[in-house]
Amino acid sequence: MSTQGPIAKIFSCTQSIDLSKKIAKHFGAELGKVNFTNYSDGEFQPSFEESVRGARLFIIGSTQPDSDNLMELLLMIDAAKRSSARHVTAVIPYFGWARQDRKDKPRVPIGAKLIANLIEAAGATRLITMDLHADQIQGFFEKPVDHLYASTIFIPYIQSLDLEELTIASPDMGGSKRAYAYSRFLKSNVVICYKQRKKANVISHMELIGEVQGKNVIIVDDMVDTAGTLTKAADLMVERGAKSVRAVCTHALLSGNAYENIEKSKLKELIVTDSIVQEKKSDKVTVLTCSKLFADVMHNINTNESINSFFIK
Repeated sequence: MSTQGPIAKIFSCTQSIDLSKKIAKHFGAELGKVNFTNYSDGEFQPSFEESVRGARLFIIGSTQPDSDNLMELLLMIDAAKRSSARHVTAVIPYFGWARQDRKDKPRVPIGAKLIANLIEAAGATRLITMDLHADQIQGFFEKPVDHLYASTIFIPYIQSLDLEELTIASPDMGGSKRAYAYSRFLKSNVVICYKQRKKANVISHMELIGEVQGKNVIIVDDMVDTAGTLTKAADLMVERGAKSVRAVCTHALLSGNAYENIEKSKLKELIVTDSIVQEKKSDKVTVLTCSKLFADVMHNINTNESINSFFIK
């Protein structure tokens, strides 16, 4: 009887196909074939075009809206479970709906917890994701969660810029822990922006805590949506005498007027990962791939090795 472990197979949801191809290449495997049956009312059904019985499956797909992205991932996980895959790992570079991580006012859902329940109910036995909006979302799962940090990708790039008088900034109080983590490694100071929101994606007031006069500032955040916060923070810092302002944001949603806001702002460069595919291009936006990080972690998981070396300490 063979004692060989399960064979690793990689499949992709349609929204993450470009990233998945890069991950598969670094992993050293072919991307598995999935066929979709589409109905005229918008319903769709995925099917694996090869046997997955007894295999360790990695199903890659970010879950940003619209909800079809999440539904596609859930259906593929369910299909894998019903096809007798031994392990089904959901690889979710961007875990969508994560801003709904708590009840911040009456009569609202905890959307991130609901998504976690759905992924587990579909049949996922493990989750790999990167830079969750809130670390505690890991606790919404009963299955193992490998939570990666894009600082592994961003810090070497920041060091390559060789900036003098470097200061790390957080665009809000909630991101201060992330900013301090970067500052410790880069041996720099930290400033924090204090903001008040009028409503979602609309800031009524922003104030800066700390000194940026003559500094090269890098704002760090987990995501950028309309870029309203980032661009307002960048403009405020330049007004206060900053030499330059850049931003590193893991997940580039870039919805609404995001590109227009970025182009009009004093932001010199926005550095993001390819966790979400970018339809538009901008000279101010630099995209770094997270494919090797995910491929290396997937390899170690498949061979039951530690992933501790993939975290910057």
